[in-house]
Amino acid sequence: MLNSIVSSIDSFVWGPVMLVLLVGTGVFLTFRTGFRSWRNLGYALHSVLSKEARTKNRGTGDVSPFSALMTALAATIGTGNIVGVATAMFSGGPGALVWMWISACFGLTTKFSECMLSIKYREVNEQGEMSGGPMYTMKNGFKNKTAGRILGFLFALFAVIASFGIGNLSQANSISGSLKASFHVPLYVTGIIMTIFTLLIVVGGIKSISKISTVVVPSMAVFYVVAGLIVIIVNWRNVPAGLYQIFVMAFNPKAVGGGIIGTITVSVMNAMRYGVARGCFSNEAGLGSAAITASAATTDDCVRQGYINMTGTFFDTIIVCSITGIAIASSGVLGTVGADGKPLQGVDITIAAFESALGPVGKYLVSIGIILFAFSTILGWEYHGEKAFEYLVKNNRPAIMAYRIIFSLIVYVGCTQALDLVWNISDIMNALMAVPNLICLLVMSKEIKQEVDRFQPILEKEKKLRKKAKA
Repeated sequence: MLNSIVSSIDSFVWGPVMLVLLVGTGVFLTFRTGFRSWRNLGYALHSVLSKEARTKNRGTGDVSPFSALMTALAATIGTGNIVGVATAMFSGGPGALVWMWISACFGLTTKFSECMLSIKYREVNEQGEMSGGPMYTMKNGFKNKTAGRILGFLFALFAVIASFGIGNLSQANSISGSLKASFHVPLYVTGIIMTIFTLLIVVGGIKSISKISTVVVPSMAVFYVVAGLIVIIVNWRNVPAGLYQIFVMAFNPKAVGGGIIGTITVSVMNAMRYGVARGCFSNEAGLGSAAITASAATTDDCVRQGYINMTGTFFDTIIVCSITGIAIASSGVLGTVGADGKPLQGVDITIAAFESALGPVGKYLVSIGIILFAFSTILGWEYHGEKAFEYLVKNNRPAIMAYRIIFSLIVYVGCTQALDLVWNISDIMNALMAVPNLICLLVMSKEIKQEVDRFQPILEKEKKLRKKAKA
């Protein structure tokens, strides 16, 4: 009964209205800023990979620009990249991947905008740490201060709740499930170890979390991408057919066997809904969560760091999610039936895709990927939730330390309890966070354009200097 009610709420909040608000905001901002997020993507990627991004030489902040991005990516590259993509392709067909790409393209501008504004309106707390995020943008940036305070409070409240759902329970559950299935590790053992590790790291705050993220995130991403590419290369003969299904079924499912793949029947609306929903779950563009971490970056210009942080959407969806999606499509496992006579779903689809090319090793590689991705997500989301909680309790340090301890203990609950409702509840919390954040972006769209236009001559000058340096 409860599962049915939550499912109905999830379907409503991720219905046409939310899809239009999420993608529509990205489309509107992309056009309003003159497609600068797309045109300056090369500049942004170059900035991320530069040596300067790893230093704290330019401006003020808590961590380097690269560390801020990696901490944000720690929260975004998670089970959504492995389980979420498979779930979207099962529920919405292969075409869901195209809608993930489309939402990510416009999500670049959304991510840029929310991060840029959060840096512009961030504050320094009593401990000398940067505190920022959409709640501070609303509080400090809105002309109507009452509306700003109300929306800021709602965003922070939803972010705290979401930190226990999307950022904790569902991730911990994925880790313990993978370890039990692949390595026969008891749930309670995983729970104890994960709780201890989480507590040891999060007690140190953003600097401790960023140190771990800077090492773990690039390593785990490269590990998973290489493994996925091997699967695609082994199944290379099926890649053209897989890509054909992906693109055709995004817009015309009936063109491919009546829209049926094995046991799956899909529609364009389903492909769109699950593609956008899981894409947002994965890269978090529009939620405002990554903007909280971006605010910790050392930078001399909010637009510069906004461009750096927007690459998180590119790496997450265009790179990592694509690897999972193409591996699944080229392996031919979508719609197949398992030993129990039921269609393969979720992580089982991804495992079957990897096993099609790598044999039993594929199962272990996917399990390791889930463990690394999910644990980094827990760390990144702890920071998101903590900063939102800090906003609500007005920097009450004992309360914040209590949050860190409770958050770590919740990891044990996630590891040891069967949580069938977690995915739907996480989706609902995402939607609730997104609403005030997207309203904020639309209200402040004129300011976003002005900041982009202001920085463009600076950007062009830097590009010319780089060309001279190479010559």
